[in-house]
Amino acid sequence: MEPDTFELLEQARLAGGAAGGFDFLLQRFRDEKNYPSLFEARLMQKRLDLGLDPLQIGSLEDVPAAVRPTYERAFIDAAREVGGLFLADGDVARAWPYFRAIGESAPVAAVIEQITPGKDEDMEAVIAIAFQERVNPNKGFELILAQYGTCRAITCFEQFPGPAGREKALHLLVRTLYRELVASLRSAIERQEGQPPATDRLAELMEGRDWLFENNSYYIDSSHLIAVLRFSLDLEDPAMLRLALEMADYGRRLSPMFEFKVDPPFQNVYTDHAIYLRALLGEDVDSAIAHFRQKALDSDPEQVGTAPAQVLVTLLLRLDRVREAIAASLEFLEGVPAAQLGCPTLFQLCQMAGEWDKLKQLARERGDLLSFAASLLRT
Repeated sequence: MEPDTFELLEQARLAGGAAGGFDFLLQRFRDEKNYPSLFEARLMQKRLDLGLDPLQIGSLEDVPAAVRPTYERAFIDAAREVGGLFLADGDVARAWPYFRAIGESAPVAAVIEQITPGKDEDMEAVIAIAFQERVNPNKGFELILAQYGTCRAITCFEQFPGPAGREKALHLLVRTLYRELVASLRSAIERQEGQPPATDRLAELMEGRDWLFENNSYYIDSSHLIAVLRFSLDLEDPAMLRLALEMADYGRRLSPMFEFKVDPPFQNVYTDHAIYLRALLGEDVDSAIAHFRQKALDSDPEQVGTAPAQVLVTLLLRLDRVREAIAASLEFLEGVPAAQLGCPTLFQLCQMAGEWDKLKQLARERGDLLSFAASLLRT
């Protein structure tokens, strides 16, 4: 701060009283973009208005109860003002603490939505705010994928912060990997055939071109493919399911050296995922159920746990075969604690199916008074 600023402040105080002094001070901090000091000056002004000491000591809880609501409103207004000024300057990282302090994320989320990937040194901080702090997780994931690539995006997707926006992020991940695979195949085909193919569909690119897979050839990182296929089992959108299925069919044509070891029931990683995805699209449904039922029968829970059975139950649910899911749960998951299940419990399945008498009977047999009450008192 320039030395004569102190004199100018004193002159403003003499000319306009405390209000004139604060007008000068606030304008000076705004002009200098010294927004943290602007925030503190706003609070100092309010403390003086309320008859408090000008310098804050302690926290908001130390403000006398009689004036605390008024002071808290001033705090919120000052935080909005300063946070907004930082946002106007494009400084998301410095704006966020002010909005976080007052529990308002929408203004920050809106600015993050307009950010494009680049070499901004604050990009890592923006991503952390958007994704890890859930301010705008979809945009945060988009920035991760664009800024750091598929590998890091896959790692982050496994830690996606809550269900909200997860499906949209998964669509982006599936589309991105699909486009990368298509681009790689198109390049290989153009080199071999002398002209680019006329399609961007993966299934059509592979059709009649067995040579693409000769000599252990591959076109994207197989670990990325397997991870995305695993995520894709949660997809709902038929168009996205179709893209995932085409990528699974691509994987089935690769050399066995690219079929990495995966836990049951997806040991034959590409084939098993293709069967599951095809069923979700309404194709070969009965054979898919039989396929995963056999895997549950063949699995030793003491060796591999109950994942094969849980996958069967989940698949039946996805196919709206809730009563069959109840039967599978009774057959394979009897006695498994709810905390160890990644699929709905037997009682939850009965509720989904509207099988209230069944729920009451099972609850009585298992000594579960709460679930018994749920069936008895539901009306």
